[in-house]
Amino acid sequence: MFTFVATNALFAYAKALAAPAYKLYTANNRSFQYTGRIDFSDPMKPKFWSSGVYVRMRFKGKGAEVIVNDQMLYGNSHNYIDITIDDQKPYRIQTTDITDNIKIGGDLDNKPHTVTICKDTEAGIGYLEFVGLKCEKLLDPPPRPKHKMEFIGTSITAGADMDRSLYPCNFGEWYGHHNANLSYGALTAKALDADFMITAISGIGLTNSCCSIPTMLKAFDKINTRTDSLQWNFSTYQPDVVSICLGESDGAVAADSAKFCGDYVNLIGVIRRYYPKADIVCLSIPTSDVRMNGSFKRYMVGISDYMNAHGDTKVYPFSIAKAYTSGCNDHPDMGDHALIANELTEYIRKIKKWK
Repeated sequence: MFTFVATNALFAYAKALAAPAYKLYTANNRSFQYTGRIDFSDPMKPKFWSSGVYVRMRFKGKGAEVIVNDQMLYGNSHNYIDITIDDQKPYRIQTTDITDNIKIGGDLDNKPHTVTICKDTEAGIGYLEFVGLKCEKLLDPPPRPKHKMEFIGTSITAGADMDRSLYPCNFGEWYGHHNANLSYGALTAKALDADFMITAISGIGLTNSCCSIPTMLKAFDKINTRTDSLQWNFSTYQPDVVSICLGESDGAVAADSAKFCGDYVNLIGVIRRYYPKADIVCLSIPTSDVRMNGSFKRYMVGISDYMNAHGDTKVYPFSIAKAYTSGCNDHPDMGDHALIANELTEYIRKIKKWK
């Protein structure tokens, strides 16, 4: 009995000696690469609300631990996060507490690895704070992509109602079907070697929003666009291309072409003030409302023609070829988002002459 216990103790001791000694690298370390609308007022806990905000990092070793804080809005809302290790397929997890230690790998090759964590859920589910990384050694971040893009919109652009990998539509939390990291905007940017920023919330409109959400005209210059708060510093991110996809949340107001198109032109004016050099794509993604699809297509052409005639020749209309409604609540599903991204990628590639 003594021999058995002693052997086990020696085995546990040897295992402990062999285990990697992780060091905590706090969020203010310059080797963390941040992308998106983030509040850095506390550099030890950068805070972000928007879907699609991501943090990229490189470390050496077989594994690591990412530490995040979740607001746990309403006391029970837990955000979803997409994790990508090197070139592997992304996988999605949900936070479970106010502070989560998320294990990365553990059985990876003992060499440098690049990890990206991306907030899949939108501002209405609450914020996340990035606290840091535990690993053997944090390395310099990888080079940034060549280009930058921003995608402005509502639920489709936010990646809502698309991911049924956990449970089917009408089951679980409504935000359980969010996946911003595999939304059409994120996929388009990755295909074009670009960083991306998603400025979108379910229910937000151009002329009219639901659920006490401010309109995009009011929220566009904010970090937390859900509550129209915290001023965003546009100098930190200057996109080469901006895509706007608004209208499906405006309801009957969108049928008033003068009001809708007037506010759209005003929004382009605001965007142009912050992004003087960007190409702007007025994007129409067909929904289940066939009548409004035709209207939006005409609106996008009319708006771009108006802007071109008034001196802004870097505004373009583009309509996705067919309706994509295979996801929950007649939204695109993950396959639909990939097809939308293919169309948009080729269109932007031609505009920018990117390879």
